[in-house]
Amino acid sequence: MNRERQLAQAFLALSDTYAAEFDPLHLFHRLVLTCQDLLDVDAAGVMMADAHGRLRTMATTDEDAVFAELLRLQNGDGPCTDSYHNGELVSVPDIAAEYERWPQLATAMIEAGYDSLQAIPMRLRERSLGALTLLRRRPGRLNDDDVLLAQALADSSVLALMHWSAEPSPADDVITRVQSAIAAKATLEIAKGMVAQYADTTIGEAARLLTAYANGRQVRLTETVHALVTRSMAPAAVVEAQPRS
Repeated sequence: MNRERQLAQAFLALSDTYAAEFDPLHLFHRLVLTCQDLLDVDAAGVMMADAHGRLRTMATTDEDAVFAELLRLQNGDGPCTDSYHNGELVSVPDIAAEYERWPQLATAMIEAGYDSLQAIPMRLRERSLGALTLLRRRPGRLNDDDVLLAQALADSSVLALMHWSAEPSPADDVITRVQSAIAAKATLEIAKGMVAQYADTTIGEAARLLTAYANGRQVRLTETVHALVTRSMAPAAVVEAQPRS
C-alpha cells in the first residue's frame, strides 16, 4: 500500500465517529499505532489531562511497565507536561544532554534504550488537552514532515473525541468528553488486572485477550471492561473465549 493510501485510511479511521464500533479506547490506541507505523519513531503514548490538570496515560504502543514508567515520570515535570501547558511541540533530540533538567526521565529512557523524545500537544483549536509522546532509539529531531503529520493525527483524534460521549452533554463540553474517556481508561486498567490475575499472565497479554474478546464479539471494548468491573461478566469468559492452540 502506498503512503498516500495509508495516510487516507489513517485519517478516516481516526475520524469515523459515526461507526457503530467507535470507542475512545480504540481511538487513542489506533493513534499510537498509526504514529508507530507512519512516523520515524519506535514507540508512542498518549496522555490527556484530567479535571485537575494531571496527565493520565490513555494508550501506548508498549504495555510494558518500564514504558508506563517513562510516561509517569513526566507527570508534573517533563517534555509532555511542558507541551501540554504551552500547547507547543517540545523536542528533546538527545535525552542524555538533558540529565540535569530531567534526571529521572533521562535515566529511565536511557535504561529502556530510548535516546530522543518529541512531545506533540493534543489540542482542540487553541486549547491544549494533553500530549502525544514519540520516542526513538537514536538521537536526533523528528523531521519537519513527520512533526506536521503527528500534529495532524493528534488534532484529528481530539476532534473525534469531541463527537463522542458516554453520557449526553453539550457538544462543546470538552471537559465531559475528556473525563469520560479517562474514566473508560481507568476501567480498562482494572479489567486488565482482573484478567491477568485470573489467567496468571502479564498485563500486556491481558490487554490482548480483552481486545480479542471485544473484536470477536463485535462489541465495544468499553462495554466489555464495564461488564467485567461491574461483575456482570467473569474474567473466565474472556480467557476461555480464546481459540486453543
